[in-house]
Amino acid sequence: MILDERTYAIKPSHVKDYLDLYEAEGMELQVSHLGHLIGWFTTDIGTVNEVVHIWRYDDMADREKRRAAMEADPRWQVFRAKASPFVVEMRSRILRPTSFSPLR
Repeated sequence: MILDERTYAIKPSHVKDYLDLYEAEGMELQVSHLGHLIGWFTTDIGTVNEVVHIWRYDDMADREKRRAAMEADPRWQVFRAKASPFVVEMRSRILRPTSFSPLR
């Protein structure tokens, strides 16, 4: 199992706009392709104006297959075009749980 942690820096004062758009037009589509959503978060202390979401995959092959299917979906491209003006920067990390992690 791997976790894909994705962090988006959002233009100041537009975090709510980004989240509202995602909830209305992107979430159902993304979950239908990517599957296991661990959670969506906003930053409260430290670097502000960020949203973080974490997805669970069986392995890298599962992640690649699911993300490729989502990227090929024209509906995702429409959503991405609407959301991208809010995004300043995107970072992604792959996390692997340790043998003693409760989330495995």
